[in-house]
Amino acid sequence: MSLDLKLLIWSVLLTLAQCVIAAIGAQTQMGLPALAGNRDGLPALTGWAARAARAHRNMLESFALFAALVLTAQVSGKANGTTALGAELFFWARLVYVPIYLIGIPWVRTGAWAVSIAGLVLILIQLV
Repeated sequence: MSLDLKLLIWSVLLTLAQCVIAAIGAQTQMGLPALAGNRDGLPALTGWAARAARAHRNMLESFALFAALVLTAQVSGKANGTTALGAELFFWARLVYVPIYLIGIPWVRTGAWAVSIAGLVLILIQLV
């Protein structure tokens, strides 16, 4: 299995971990009965729980692009060292993004996000 595909799988695991963290945050603020219900009229999350939910949502948005690019590179036979580097930048930047966002460090968080986008661009450049 190529490095790109391995990092795609690791990114799936990272996304799943973020889902669990966000769910734990929501459960600690609202309680399980409220979350198990229809979720009508729930109060807004605050603090780290809100940041966890936003970080997870952001990962879902980025992950769709990452998966499409990695899979297209694989299927088209264009996966190479540059796409692997792009995948590495994406994964590691997204991994450090999570604790940075949960702690609440704004500019560093934006920098990590920008590095992950640079990884996507590296892969995209190999496909166009």
